[in-house]
Amino acid sequence: MSAAPGKRPGGVNRLTWLGHSTVAIDLDGTRVLTDPLLRDRIFHLRRHAPVDSGALEAIQAILVSHVHYDHLDLPSLARLGRSTPVLVPRGAGFLLRLRGFADVRELEAGDEVEVGPVRVLATHAEHGAVLRPGTWATRSLGYVLRGSRSVYFAGDTDLFEGMAALGPLGVALLPVAGWGPRLPPGHLDPERAARALTLLRPRLAVPIHWGTYRPRRAGPPDDAPARAFAAAAAQAAPDVAVLILRPGESCPLP
Repeated sequence: MSAAPGKRPGGVNRLTWLGHSTVAIDLDGTRVLTDPLLRDRIFHLRRHAPVDSGALEAIQAILVSHVHYDHLDLPSLARLGRSTPVLVPRGAGFLLRLRGFADVRELEAGDEVEVGPVRVLATHAEHGAVLRPGTWATRSLGYVLRGSRSVYFAGDTDLFEGMAALGPLGVALLPVAGWGPRLPPGHLDPERAARALTLLRPRLAVPIHWGTYRPRRAGPPDDAPARAFAAAAAQAAPDVAVLILRPGESCPLP
């Protein structure tokens, strides 16, 4: 399968990876954005790819997986408008309402909401409880979008009991790395993400959470984590197609 950058025609089912965990998902005429992180810099990290502003138009819902600063970024959310519905883990809503966001919906694993014709299911994520000023201790989430296609956005997670119940799927968006040399607990590395494919059974897997932000002195990122995931997936789940996108590139939903 080949990646195609550029504008997305209306009504086409496709996804566009904007870098890190930010993905614009166009499904059945509905555009959903995951974990918006759009800034050139966040703390000591610098972005190494521009944001495709065309993918930020006509967003009908924002999905936030957890409240870590690289997943719930208030300046990025404000850029998208404070009237756009934002789905967040339960306990995080007060922080956003305090900043003027008008439509905040707090979810727990197992909750389901409708965004236009698309059903959005909040799922467990093995990332532990997360605490941030302005929030209560929140549980991390993933999301499964179901319409004429199905898309799983894992957020930050490790393998967990019950992951197999989410499949089979059309697309799995799986984190495969971080921004530093080591991954703390609660994350998937390329090999564990490949193991996740045997549980999720998607038709297509797209690695995310790699190659976008790096410390200033670390130099530009490379695609080694994504390539390692593709190689491990070929061994663990050879029936699953793997597509490595660059930030700003799109692909159709199978």
